[in-house]
Amino acid sequence: MANPTAAMLVIGDEILSGRTRDSNMHYLAGELTRHGIRLQEVRVVADDHVTIVAAVNALRVGYDHLFTSGGIGPTHDDITAEAIAAAFGVAISQRADALALLAAHYDRAGLEFNDARKQMARIPDGASLIDNPVSTAPGFTLGNVHVMAGVPNIFQAMVASVMPTLTGGEPLLSQSLRVNCGEGEVAGPFGVLAAAFPDLSMGSYPFIHNGAHGTNLVIRGTDAAQIDAAMTQLAALFP
Repeated sequence: MANPTAAMLVIGDEILSGRTRDSNMHYLAGELTRHGIRLQEVRVVADDHVTIVAAVNALRVGYDHLFTSGGIGPTHDDITAEAIAAAFGVAISQRADALALLAAHYDRAGLEFNDARKQMARIPDGASLIDNPVSTAPGFTLGNVHVMAGVPNIFQAMVASVMPTLTGGEPLLSQSLRVNCGEGEVAGPFGVLAAAFPDLSMGSYPFIHNGAHGTNLVIRGTDAAQIDAAMTQLAALFP
C-alpha cells in the first residue's frame, strides 16, 4: 500500500511580505518523513478569506492530510478558523471546552480573559481540539485538515500532538553520494539508473565549493534493500 500523502497551507501576509521567515514547512516535512507520510505540496496564501477557502478545498481533496499554519490568534487578521468552517460549510462558535481551557490558563497567568482572547475559542462545528501545551490556545482537526498556530514552537507542539493520531506508512529512507562534477556530467547515467529503479525517487542537487562544481545525488524510498542496490550501482558509476 502506498504511503499516505499530505499538503501544507501556510497562511499569513507576513510570510509573503518577507517580514517573517517560515520554518514550519521544514519542520513538518521532517516529521512527516519520519512518520511515513509524503509531503507533496506546500502553498503560501495571504490573510484573505476567499483565497484560504479555495486553497483548503483544493488541497483537502487532493491529499490524505492537509496541515495549515497561521491565522488562529486573537487579532482581526486571524481568520483561518472562519475560513475552515466556510470551506466545510459548517457553523463556528466559541466552544465551551476551548473556553474552559483558555479561562484556566489566563487565570493562572493572572491576565484578563478578554473578548480578544476568547476569539481563540472559536472552533468549527464537528472539529476536535489539538492540544497546545505551550500557550493553551488549541488548534483543531476537521475531517482531514489539521489547523495549527504559526508561531514555530507552538506549531511544533501541535504537530507532536497530532502525529500519534495519524496512520503512517513505511519510513522514508534516503542515502546520498557526493560527486565532484556538475549536473551536466552526471545527468545521463543518473537518469538511466533512475529508470532502472522506478520505485525509488532520485534527485540531484548541485553545489559550488571553493570554486569547483559538484553534485549531491540522493536516492529515496521505503525499501532499504532497493536503496542499497541502487547506491552500489551509483557508486560504480562515479568511483
